[in-house]
Amino acid sequence: MKKIFSYSLWIVGLVIILLVIGSYFLNFSKPKVAWGVTFSSYYAGTELGLNWKEAYTAILDDLKVDHLRLSAYWNEIEVKEGTYDFSDLDWQINEASKRNVDIVLAVGRRLPRWPECHDPLWLKNETTTDIQTQQLSFVSAVIKHYQSNKNISGWQIENEPYLGTFGVCPPLDVNFFKEEIALAKSLDSRPVMVTDSGELSTWIPAANSGGDVLGSTLYRVVYNPYIGYFHWPTPPVVYTIKVALIKLFSPIKKVIVAELQAESWHSENKTLKDMTIEEHNESLSVKQLADNISFTKKAGFDEAYLWGAEWWYYMKTVKNYPGYWDEAKTLWQNNNSITVK
Repeated sequence: MKKIFSYSLWIVGLVIILLVIGSYFLNFSKPKVAWGVTFSSYYAGTELGLNWKEAYTAILDDLKVDHLRLSAYWNEIEVKEGTYDFSDLDWQINEASKRNVDIVLAVGRRLPRWPECHDPLWLKNETTTDIQTQQLSFVSAVIKHYQSNKNISGWQIENEPYLGTFGVCPPLDVNFFKEEIALAKSLDSRPVMVTDSGELSTWIPAANSGGDVLGSTLYRVVYNPYIGYFHWPTPPVVYTIKVALIKLFSPIKKVIVAELQAESWHSENKTLKDMTIEEHNESLSVKQLADNISFTKKAGFDEAYLWGAEWWYYMKTVKNYPGYWDEAKTLWQNNNSITVK
């Protein structure tokens, strides 16, 4: 009996191993993917020290990106309470609109790029209730200001709000988050996107928060101060299954990759600007970038926004290393289609 049980365990184990290995070769690719990038003028200008307008124009005219995710940073637009300055974001949206680029505009308190919550200084001494009142006013002001622009295809409310372990932000108030989404939908008919971690979340809370589109992150190599660089072993089919389940058991009917890893991950001791090419390669070599793109297609996503376009430009123009820029460029040269590797 013990031998039979032992053989059964071996057979079950072998079947599991074969399924895991086989799942890496499953391919749910769509014939065409709408590739886009996230752009942050703050990150390009302040963190990387670039002329952010030059970087942005190069992304539009050299890469020929036709899908963009932009952010309405609260601390830049409402420096003085009650006074809105949309000039920099107006410039970005106008330049994209001239080229008929599709735009997803993120608005709220918590938006892409560290420290996530981009608070204006005057917010520091406000109570939670007052902050939420001001936040709703800000969201309303942004949507009303841009709702006549036909190139904006949708609104993103907050950024990965359920990922409480990341960012310098207060704990999530779920009811208030849902109130923000309801406000956006009351002001404009375009879809509202909510975002969540692809690796550290089930997506269930985000998918049931009232949005129309779910945007997931997709990271393959990350850094942890205790174990160093870590390669996620997850095969593409895991994302395929998660998408199918979310569409089946939640109001969400569209799932995209809102943040695809296309920028290297720095250690706790160095910034991206300080790292050598060899250090960058530990988390994102040019080959890894191509593999991440291929992985996204295999998982069956038909829309994905790459994270790191500002950094590609920095590596090309400052570090004289155009490899990332050139690899990404092939996506739009091939009319948003790429052969799965």
